[in-house]
Amino acid sequence: MEDFQSLGLSKKLLLAVEQEGYTTPTPVQAQAIPPLLEGRDVLGVAQTGTGKTAAFALPVLQIISRSKPQSKRHIRALVLSPTRELAAQIDERFSAYSGHLDIRHKVIFGGVKQNPQVRALQKGIDVLVATPGRLLDLIGQGYIDLGRVEFFVLDEADQMLDMGFIRDIKKVLKLLPRQRQNLLFSATMPKSIAELAASFLHNAVKVDVSPEEITVERIAQKIMFVRKADKRRLIVKIIKQERVNKGIVFTRTKHGANRLVKQLDQSGINAAAIHGNKSQGARTKALANFKTGHTSILVATDIASRGIDVNDITHVFNYDLPNEPESYVHRIGRTARAGKSGIAYGFCDDSESGYLVGIQQLIGFDIDVDESHEFHFVGAIPKPGQIPGKIKTGKSGNKPNRPNRNNNKNRSKQRQNKPKSPSQSQGNNNSNRQRPPRRRRERNRSQGNQNQ
Repeated sequence: MEDFQSLGLSKKLLLAVEQEGYTTPTPVQAQAIPPLLEGRDVLGVAQTGTGKTAAFALPVLQIISRSKPQSKRHIRALVLSPTRELAAQIDERFSAYSGHLDIRHKVIFGGVKQNPQVRALQKGIDVLVATPGRLLDLIGQGYIDLGRVEFFVLDEADQMLDMGFIRDIKKVLKLLPRQRQNLLFSATMPKSIAELAASFLHNAVKVDVSPEEITVERIAQKIMFVRKADKRRLIVKIIKQERVNKGIVFTRTKHGANRLVKQLDQSGINAAAIHGNKSQGARTKALANFKTGHTSILVATDIASRGIDVNDITHVFNYDLPNEPESYVHRIGRTARAGKSGIAYGFCDDSESGYLVGIQQLIGFDIDVDESHEFHFVGAIPKPGQIPGKIKTGKSGNKPNRPNRNNNKNRSKQRQNKPKSPSQSQGNNNSNRQRPPRRRRERNRSQGNQNQ
């Protein structure tokens, strides 16, 4: 079994690693650190929770510490991240690992005043961690020069593209010097990411940590089939019965996260939401309170959760199953860290059965089903031959489909407001009246036939 010393790290970095309590490199660290130290480009497929931040931060620090600039410090390493939380988390790791090195680093992102960030940049830094928007903004104002960057890291590349940052990424790439070392990390590797990687990586070493390696045995996974309307009562019961002190709940939408926080609060459970519509101050406060234990439950969407790297999370709740199977792996990886165990609950209503099929196909096994709870709903169980990702049109809760009355009213109004020809106007003077019941229509039709 490898240790960090065998990877070629310097004594100062080994001391920092030891102080962080790391003993054995994770698979992504063992595979990525040696080629990066050799100056190779690396293409990594790995989710948060695999130790990938250390996999690129440690080599970056070692490489740029080999030489010191003769004049004022300039940006020598650039790390691009999709969200503010993840950028802040990466910067925290750089701070921990560089404690014994003469390295200056700074994180910049939007949603806060730029003046403190500008002052730090003007003093000179070695490592810059940034989100695309604020980076390009400060470049446009003349505060940032990327002309001497030696190391470029693009983290969570798939999420970058999902959030519409592809144009910003291409703008940044044009501003970087041609001679540099590159690293791209992505949780998934669709065609769009492969094409992006090919555009700036050169003879890259591929590091692939498969989902099967991530869904470790230390995470006890359970699926609970439940009506959508019963999900709130089910999660409240579990949180109280198991006395959850540090759990994270994933919802599909921002509105759903806000609504669930209010419902949990009404049930006496201290919870906070974190998502894109929250201000940076509110997101930072919610995450800080969760880390310190002042808030026991954090409700999050997938995008905002990319920066949540908190120790001692015991429970992960997939309140809404994700429509992307890879997101499930990414979510449950928030627990069972640093050798500890954890539990991941998945709530599946009858509109999410196809999502469950896709998740189980990805991880390679059927997740254990818990039928012992009082809200168990057999109608949510996937049918034989269920197609991955297919969503049923019927409402959750085993209710029959009914026509949408609002749509019928709208269509009726459209017909009423449609311009008519003179003949139609004369012959349809009663068009605005409600249509008579079926029996009366038949009686009128019969009387009309008799009069002919």
